[in-house]
Amino acid sequence: MKNRPTKSKILRSYSVATISIALVLFLLGSISYAMLSIFRSAQGVREGVVMLVELKDDIPEQQRDSLSSAIECSDVVAKVEFVSKEQKLADPAFRHAFDVDVESLMGENPLPDSFDVTLSAIAADSVALANFVAQTSAMPEVTHISYPQNMIEQVHSVLDTMQCLLLLFGGAMLIISIVLLNNTIRLAIYSRREAINTMKLVGATKWFIVKPFLGRSALQGVIAGIVATLLFALTLFGIDHTLPELGVMKQIELIAIIAAIMVAVGIIVAVLFTLFTVNKFVNMRTNKIYMY
Repeated sequence: MKNRPTKSKILRSYSVATISIALVLFLLGSISYAMLSIFRSAQGVREGVVMLVELKDDIPEQQRDSLSSAIECSDVVAKVEFVSKEQKLADPAFRHAFDVDVESLMGENPLPDSFDVTLSAIAADSVALANFVAQTSAMPEVTHISYPQNMIEQVHSVLDTMQCLLLLFGGAMLIISIVLLNNTIRLAIYSRREAINTMKLVGATKWFIVKPFLGRSALQGVIAGIVATLLFALTLFGIDHTLPELGVMKQIELIAIIAAIMVAVGIIVAVLFTLFTVNKFVNMRTNKIYMY
């Protein structure tokens, strides 16, 4: 009968510890998902800037294809798309903007053929971008290059600042989470310090004492990881149901990777912190255990 309150206390302590670990893992997983999503969106913004490269009239198709390949070879370029002057003139947006038949008015199509050059994230390097513009402008087939230089600089500057702040925030949250996990596991093992001391007094080896704690902590990490994964999935499902335009559930691969990492981190962290804490109590003198 005397052992029943003690067992209940130990079970309650481990249950609280498991829930606490699950909540910390859920927090880390959610922050990781949010940061990766923001970084992906930022990458999309970086690679969404289009440069207009206007060409001379009547360039042979083979020469135009060679020029396109030469432009696309640059690391600054993500994609090159040819747009003929006929396509531009037939564009409904162009016709709506001018509200007049330009070809009939001027007797010919005044618009030039051009390449729509989608820039890559490397265009954030102003020196690389300037070199690319200079090299492309020097090509005899190119008549003019236009791109929003000031906007590119501002966008990359804002995105760089935002990513630095997110990394600092993520690093701070990681440190706080590790401290919380360590304290949670230490408190759970603290309730077993007398049992550890008793086993040590009867001559149990260090590994004999540590082994059951490691097995229990591994199971604790698995359960905490699964609980955190369920909370994470339910949260994403709720967000997707409320704001389907965000397309949260379309990133299944990313969600699966984060879920697997949460379970793995739960196991690794629980086992490592348990090993350190149990080892500390095993090496502690008997009179200090009761004063700890």
